[in-house]
Amino acid sequence: MRAGRILLALLFGVGLFGVLVNGAALYSRFLYISVLLGTISWVWTRMSASGLNLQRSSRVLRANVGEVFEERFELSNDNRLPAIWIEVINQSTLPFAAGSRLFTFVLGRHRRSYLARTWLTHRGGFQLGPTRISNGDPFGLFSVSKVIEPRETLIVFPVIHEIRSFPSPPGVLPGGQVIRRKAYEITPHAAGVREYVHGDAMKRIHWPTSARRNQLMVKEFEQDPQAEIWFYLDSQKAVHFEKPYQQEELPPDSMMFVKRPKFKLPPSTLEYSISITASLTHYFIGQRRPVGYVSAGQTFTVHPAERSERQEVKILETLAFVEANGSLSIAALVAAQSSQLPQGSGVFLVTPTVRPDILQAVDDLQMRYLRPVVVLLNTETFGGPRGTEALVNSLRERRVSVTVLQYEDDISQALSEIPLNFKTQDIRPWQTPVFSQ
Repeated sequence: MRAGRILLALLFGVGLFGVLVNGAALYSRFLYISVLLGTISWVWTRMSASGLNLQRSSRVLRANVGEVFEERFELSNDNRLPAIWIEVINQSTLPFAAGSRLFTFVLGRHRRSYLARTWLTHRGGFQLGPTRISNGDPFGLFSVSKVIEPRETLIVFPVIHEIRSFPSPPGVLPGGQVIRRKAYEITPHAAGVREYVHGDAMKRIHWPTSARRNQLMVKEFEQDPQAEIWFYLDSQKAVHFEKPYQQEELPPDSMMFVKRPKFKLPPSTLEYSISITASLTHYFIGQRRPVGYVSAGQTFTVHPAERSERQEVKILETLAFVEANGSLSIAALVAAQSSQLPQGSGVFLVTPTVRPDILQAVDDLQMRYLRPVVVLLNTETFGGPRGTEALVNSLRERRVSVTVLQYEDDISQALSEIPLNFKTQDIRPWQTPVFSQ
């Protein structure tokens, strides 16, 4: 394009100089041709740019790290003039975002469409755009660009590892006892009736009572005696470590058939902790267990225990944006919220800490008749300090279930083989827990 402009400027300069010096017809033609060529090129570029439009669409706006995200681009030339060349540039913040293309000679009233496949390597929220469209004249003298603002956002969940089996923490009693606390979902334990409130599900209406009282009455339920599962994600900034690494881009030819490539987690304790929490959440929701979540990264977040698929989506969305910039230790995190948990619940502490705070958190949970399970990351393998082994010995002395993961460990296998040290008889609401010294 720069060469074309230089040629046009030389043609115009020579013609103008010749006309002013001797007025020969040849120089006049040079002058007229340069002016006419520049005018036609400018008008062509402006007119063709006004009719260019681009539509981006995708079937899903939720995906997991390691998957291939597929997006459809449709470029249309609504003018009658053909576009000699059109460049589509995807300016999305999504790492390794695909979708940039160069088209030549797009006829008027025609469309071009294509699929762009991007390998998702980072969790978080990413706008699908903006998209820049550029086109020019046949002689390469002028170009015009327009930017199409993003309309949709892609949320990338953490990578989920398949867990084949996992010993579930038992409830308060082998036969189960009703927990005297109202439940937002239907359970086998009816507690009574109340007046209908706008938003109540129709299936909760108790029709015989409604007929007697001449107004709608709905059934109330108490929580299931089955133990809840709670996840405490340690997002304290001081305990997380990460080795330097560079994420490799997936070659385009490997995504021709949309085959899911093998993804490797980066050497980051935060990414491992988030993936572990997401994998266990997915497993227990699939087992129809009520799952709750607590963390204190950029904000203090609590998701009350539920067993629905909607609960899994809420936790995964939270995990997609968690950052290791919190100030609360794992002990402070447990102390702030554990008093709200029903007795007998299983509490998973996912942390890379090498500090004795984890022992204080475990003692606090056992004193409240809760069952802690510690998933501990060996920070030394992530570029952090030593101290994991000493913590593991102290935790096992307290009869706490603990598993240690290192960098490049198989998360699926490690979580599927975790031993649970407590038994149903270990902690009863009327007994004081005894710890080994």
